Amino acid sequence: MFEEPGSERVVAGRYRLLSPLGEGGMGTVWRARDEVLHREVAVKEVRAPAGLPDAEVRRMYARLEREARSAARVAHRGVVTVYDVATDDGRPWIVMELVRGLSLADLLDAEGPLDPRRAARIGAEVLAALRAAHAAGVLHRDVKPANVLLGNDGRVVLTDFGIATVEGSSALTMTGEVVGSPEYLAPERALGRTPGPESDLWSLGVLLYAAVEGASPFRQDTPLSTLRAVVDEELPPPRRAGALAPVIEGLLRKDPAQRLPAGRAEQDLRLVGAGGTLSGGGPPLADTAPAGAYAPTVAAGP
Repeated sequence: MFEEPGSERVVAGRYRLLSPLGEGGMGTVWRARDEVLHREVAVKEVRAPAGLPDAEVRRMYARLEREARSAARVAHRGVVTVYDVATDDGRPWIVMELVRGLSLADLLDAEGPLDPRRAARIGAEVLAALRAAHAAGVLHRDVKPANVLLGNDGRVVLTDFGIATVEGSSALTMTGEVVGSPEYLAPERALGRTPGPESDLWSLGVLLYAAVEGASPFRQDTPLSTLRAVVDEELPPPRRAGALAPVIEGLLRKDPAQRLPAGRAEQDLRLVGAGGTLSGGGPPLADTAPAGAYAPTVAAGP
């Protein structure tokens, strides 16, 4: 249980919540103080999506605890350090290092689209973090600008592993609510298929597109229409990406098997970030999957 000394909560008898750092559909991230080690930390308060059946909620919380513990084993400077998973109020609270700085989303809001070289340098660090996580068997599942932290110490840190999805579910809950960030979801996830490392690569491609173009490529008026666009619509050609365009296009192939491999993508991002240009475009953007492989089943109602 949590105590309430004054207006502050103390979670699991240890973590005093001081102020919110950010909030989304899946919960709130708090700046908190560890009363045992006397240091500031970030604490993720997780909330299940509205309308999710109790059995699904329990599965979700159990999976989040497993994935947080898995993420804690990923030792990489670009992956946020997970210190603890506390249970309080019947929910998991994920305790992480507090990265001082701002998110990529904050930067884009303040400055607008980035120069392709700068975007490539940030993308290379995000991809290095993803590769370390994938090597440890951990998928991120919600790569987006709000989950990329630009530390005051120069680090680019990927945070919020595994928060956005319910294992084995589609992108829609029984009430029709979208789980996760629709405009960054890979087509296979929009269709309720099992995600893999390539799903995170797609999300990175959307992030890079948004960073240089000023908006994500498939955003529509509603979450469901956005999911349909992710599955069905062709990629709008990037116009400001310059030398970064082949990487973005390679990551945003509908068929996960045809996406640019992570190692090649990181190499290309570092080259573009250093001011180089890419020679040879690799496989064409058009998918080679059988016709109808990505039928828009997301159009079905809950």
